[in-house]
Amino acid sequence: MMEFSLWKNLKKQLRRKRRPTWSLGGLLPLLLAGGLMLTQGELAEAAPQVAGIESVINKLELGKEPLSVELRRIYVCGEESKPLGRMMGKQVASLLQSHPDWTAVLDQTNSIVHVEQRVEDLSEHCKANAYMGVDKLGNFSLYDGIPKKEKVVRTFFQLDVHYMESSLPQDKLDQLTKGIRINDIEEFNSVLSTFSDYAIEQNQKVMKPAY
Repeated sequence: MMEFSLWKNLKKQLRRKRRPTWSLGGLLPLLLAGGLMLTQGELAEAAPQVAGIESVINKLELGKEPLSVELRRIYVCGEESKPLGRMMGKQVASLLQSHPDWTAVLDQTNSIVHVEQRVEDLSEHCKANAYMGVDKLGNFSLYDGIPKKEKVVRTFFQLDVHYMESSLPQDKLDQLTKGIRINDIEEFNSVLSTFSDYAIEQNQKVMKPAY
């Protein structure tokens, strides 16, 4: 009964506010941060970041002093950092050239290199703690822990609760309010794809799973 009551209250709130809470302008940074699929237009927006790596490599090759190098892995859900120790600039440049999908940023002192790797997977922490569910405003979100703890990692889109209620059985609706456990990237993609069908204003872009 508790889940049904929560769902009823959620539906009332959404009827007062039928517009989605996200916009395409706010969605692009999430796509870039999550390493998800990009359209041609979004790739054009990201082009300056890709071009910038050549400048970083040139600076590294000219450097004469050792640098502290840190590898930051950015997952679809979660991040991990790992120190790679001290390396000469040419060594770092060679590392980046051998991994063309990586990016790097020098700090202001040109003594520390932050290398970034995008990983189409969930971090180990997310594999152990991730849930997908709906918040009190009807936003379909990814959580660190069960949704009632309200530790939102990412918000994808607003759900059309009225349409979903008429399409899904009550036990599926209750499962969504409790939270759907996500153990790996396959489940992440599957659940995201399923509920994107119930996003408000389907003619607008919503975040799609990474394939």
